Amino acid sequence: MLEASLARANAALAARDLLIDTLRGQIARLRRIQFGASSEKLGREIEQLELALEELETERDVSAVETAAPGVAPRPAPVRSLPGHLPREEVVHEPASGACTCPDCGGTLRLLGMDAHEMLDVVPVRWRVVRDLRPKYSCRHCEKVVQAPAPVGAVARGKATFATLAHIVVSKFDHHLPLYRQAEMMAAQGLDIDRSTLAGWTGQAAALLDPVVSRIRDAVLGADKIHADDTPVPVLDRPWQDRDRAAVGIRGR
Repeated sequence: MLEASLARANAALAARDLLIDTLRGQIARLRRIQFGASSEKLGREIEQLELALEELETERDVSAVETAAPGVAPRPAPVRSLPGHLPREEVVHEPASGACTCPDCGGTLRLLGMDAHEMLDVVPVRWRVVRDLRPKYSCRHCEKVVQAPAPVGAVARGKATFATLAHIVVSKFDHHLPLYRQAEMMAAQGLDIDRSTLAGWTGQAAALLDPVVSRIRDAVLGADKIHADDTPVPVLDRPWQDRDRAAVGIRGR
């Protein structure tokens, strides 16, 4: 009975691993042919396969942890060495008895070496307020007032720094996070900013980047040949589309 149960469990694990490999192959194949009129349909199919693959891989790892023998760590998934450009924060774990005295005989300890293990950590987005202070000084003889000029701001008389504008724009256009979702995430962190305010900051960022866009356009149009990506971008034609464009200062061309 035990051997039969073990055989069925091994067969189920083998079938799951085979399904994972099959899904990976299907995703890779669909990504290679994700062009043309059916690209939107293929994109949805890839997303569904990605979700199914994530669930299978998660279930596999959970099963490995649950079935591991007590005191034996399950085999981790293969991970490449962590990138060298990431900052390192070292945490030294000294023995409970201290680094000077032997816990058995009380003798003096000497350092033999050090074991190191690196783990990937994340610091969530942390909002802060930057206060620009400009002291005023007056001359005791001529009463002249001396003060540093106000620093250049990203938004005229606004409360967003260049880093804030960059974060909002990258989140919206690169990470596909709409402004209302960003507003919800900020609210969860105790920062109440309306979506219309974020839209205004996005428009300010577009205005700041316009000279860069113009230079890129001139450089591209000045070339003898122009190569373009034929991947289509679906756009929904809705009545409120023009209002949203106006909110961020973008006009259709």
